[in-house]
Amino acid sequence: MEEIARCTGVTRTFRGAIAVDSVDLTLDPGEIVALLGPNGAGKSTLLDMLLGLRDPTAGTVRVFGMPPTARRARARVGAMLQDTTGPVGLTVAETVRLTQHLYPVNTPMAELLALVELAAKADRRVGELSGGERGRLSLALALAGAPELLVLDEPTAAMDVAGRRRLLRAIRELAGQNRAIVLATHDLREAQAVADRVVVLHHGRKIADAPTRDIVRRVDVSTVRFTTGASMDWIASVPGVTQVSRLHDDRFELLATDVEGLLRTLFTAGHHLTELTVADADLESAFVALTREDAA
Repeated sequence: MEEIARCTGVTRTFRGAIAVDSVDLTLDPGEIVALLGPNGAGKSTLLDMLLGLRDPTAGTVRVFGMPPTARRARARVGAMLQDTTGPVGLTVAETVRLTQHLYPVNTPMAELLALVELAAKADRRVGELSGGERGRLSLALALAGAPELLVLDEPTAAMDVAGRRRLLRAIRELAGQNRAIVLATHDLREAQAVADRVVVLHHGRKIADAPTRDIVRRVDVSTVRFTTGASMDWIASVPGVTQVSRLHDDRFELLATDVEGLLRTLFTAGHHLTELTVADADLESAFVALTREDAA
């Protein structure tokens, strides 16, 4: 099956400062890749090079085996960027129809507007839309050409909970049609729910690239919450507790590498626990640990 995209040793500098540093990245059909990293990590710059909006200072980018600026490559790519907007004087339907004409293959209008919940706004001018509605229109425009590579930058930021869930299901369906999807997001729970693979950037370098479940497993720590009369200093001294904070009154939140040992120590010391919850490591704790490890 044809490889969707490949970045090889991609570097980008701005006035001598390195924004992306020798990054390798491959995208295959049918996979969803979450691109994570703190502000300034190089995520947007990498996406811009993947889309042909910026040229790499060094290294190569290929999309469907071609430079990303090639007309045949662009015809197979859709992108939703945070700064995208439509002509304010056109209606929603006119804007979508105009975008569809730019591609040899189209996603049906009714399907697009239903997906982004703008069917009732089809005749509304773009300039009259709310900020959230404009965001959903940007997603419709990204999907207008039935892309095989879809680049999404914070796609659910303007959606409510129900709309977000519907969109995430739609993303999974699109990936099931052998499309490759790159999802840049700050919502780490969202990435964990939908992504097959996670790529983490830090200071322009790729510090992790693995299946989502493997990234989470790299952090051998659990989040423990309970209410107890024990002091915060005493809890912090228990072996295996790496971090402790007071939520309110006698309720605490801990990061612990040995939950069973922690509970055994508390019970042996005669401390009574209520409202106990234990959560395994999630993508957020993995991300924090990875960037902290890289900084060290």
